[in-house]
Amino acid sequence: MNQKLLLSPRELAEARARGENIVIIDTRAPEEYAAGHIPGAVNVRDVFTYLSNSTPEGLATMQHTFADLFGQAGLSGKETAVIYEDAMNNGYGQSCRGYFLLKYLGYPSVAILHGGLRAWMKEGLPLSTEPVEPEPKRFPLDPKPELMIDRDEMLRALKDPSVVLLDVRDQDEWVGASSSPYGVDFCPRKGRIPGAVWIEWYQMMRKQDDIPLFISKDEVRSLCASVGIQPEAKVYLYCFKGARASNTLVAMKEAGFDAVHLYFGSWNEWSRDPALPIEQGEPDPRRMASRA
Repeated sequence: MNQKLLLSPRELAEARARGENIVIIDTRAPEEYAAGHIPGAVNVRDVFTYLSNSTPEGLATMQHTFADLFGQAGLSGKETAVIYEDAMNNGYGQSCRGYFLLKYLGYPSVAILHGGLRAWMKEGLPLSTEPVEPEPKRFPLDPKPELMIDRDEMLRALKDPSVVLLDVRDQDEWVGASSSPYGVDFCPRKGRIPGAVWIEWYQMMRKQDDIPLFISKDEVRSLCASVGIQPEAKVYLYCFKGARASNTLVAMKEAGFDAVHLYFGSWNEWSRDPALPIEQGEPDPRRMASRA
């Protein structure tokens, strides 16, 4: 398959019709998958639910967990993995999280269904309720550690003016009213990583014919520039667990931001270590992108 990151529903359907070697990964909840999915898709819910820290032990466990899960889904390295969620704005970036995980694990060919299942259905393409039992394969684990920022690198970046820390969480998390999407007090502390700028992840998308899609490359660049981020900047992204930040990472990569990295442990890890600094109180409006 052509190495294109964002596939439209028609492009995916046409590639399947040509008999291309594709494994489709559905990241939704099992009950949603059972109610109707893209024919042949394999449900891997852990793409969204798995929580990891960035210790060497935590990352090693995550690598082997997902190598097993993706191998069981039928990925051997010869297939293109195409990942989808319900819609790009209501699944907390889970399809993009799946893309990032696969690239971090070293998988060679990964794409995202742009617009998710909603876009597929909007095109009148078929759904299935048939369960899928893929042939397990040996996943070609070849981790790319340079893609992942750990807590120690994030801590060092607080004193490095060459790095931009970008928080993309929902507004209530950014201002410190809530600790996570899982609940106001799910994490022990509320606030921000000191010095971070903020672009709410929803701002990277806009509805087209009622389907949320990424905004244009020029619009992404303009949005980033509003908080001082230029395409050549080194950017460390975070959210709560690396899902919404993965959504933003994809949008920025597509817009030509090459030095964008993800702190996968994100607030779920950072807030649980009392030795790590946090910023509380009213955020500086100069570090916030205006909400459209």
